[in-house]
Amino acid sequence: MSAGRASLRPISGVFLLDKASGYSSNSSLQKVRRLFQARKAGHTGSLDPLASGLLPVCLGEATKLSSFLLNTDKRYRFRVRLGVETDTADSEGRVVASRAVPDLSNTLIEAALEPLRGEIDQVPPMYSALKHQGQRLYDLARQGIEVERASRRIFIYELRLLAFEADVVDLEVHCSKGTYVRSLAEVLGRTLGCGGHVEILRRTAVGTLDISDALTMDELESLSLEERDAHVRPMDQLVSHMPAIELNDEMSRLVRQGNPLFVPQAPAHGWVRLYGRSLGFLGLGEVLDDGRVGPRRMLASV
Repeated sequence: MSAGRASLRPISGVFLLDKASGYSSNSSLQKVRRLFQARKAGHTGSLDPLASGLLPVCLGEATKLSSFLLNTDKRYRFRVRLGVETDTADSEGRVVASRAVPDLSNTLIEAALEPLRGEIDQVPPMYSALKHQGQRLYDLARQGIEVERASRRIFIYELRLLAFEADVVDLEVHCSKGTYVRSLAEVLGRTLGCGGHVEILRRTAVGTLDISDALTMDELESLSLEERDAHVRPMDQLVSHMPAIELNDEMSRLVRQGNPLFVPQAPAHGWVRLYGRSLGFLGLGEVLDDGRVGPRRMLASV
């Protein structure tokens, strides 16, 4: 092991980064990892470089749980610039059409937003990381190739109008996994008859994690290593939406050895958080068909 690798720390937990616009999620992740001197780190779903806002960074053992945050709801604030369509549906793309913007009113905008609320089908944009025959859609789009994409069922729990001006609409959305905010902006613009694209995008919540608890990169850099560690949150916050089960010491020992257990008062199905009475958070289990709780994502150490 190199001296540099040997100096890295086995720190585990979740750090909430308020990512700045203009930086990729991966470059931000790697910088956070270096600042914490962490052996291992991963994020829970990329934000486009254009976007700012909440990027939960999993350190150490928390990376085992990162996929569960991908499936949670998200919240965004975003600005739609009307009258201009781009090939990426955001301000980084090439302009493909320009049209006059109608006289906007609260009534007109709300009427255009209403079909976008609730359970809807959404066609993913060509500039996305989805794959078609093994190739990323954005790679095909950059070659000028457009392919048919199947629509996906998503849920828009809330789509709120915040403000508007002559050619700008500010919105807030609470949405299910798999939602493309750029597509919402595109459909809104077309419904209004003038086209539109995302000009500003900011993620404010991922599951139960909120931007109000996040630090910017500048704020993180200004802290000592000890002060940074104080901002690392417990791993189980990533899966706080799951039911919790407490095990006695013997049950904790058995489940950590990989043994399924009958646990009194366990849910009838689904994933659960497992806690040892004297050990704390052990990891995740899943209720099996026979009612036992099987260990699934167990932590290496507690």
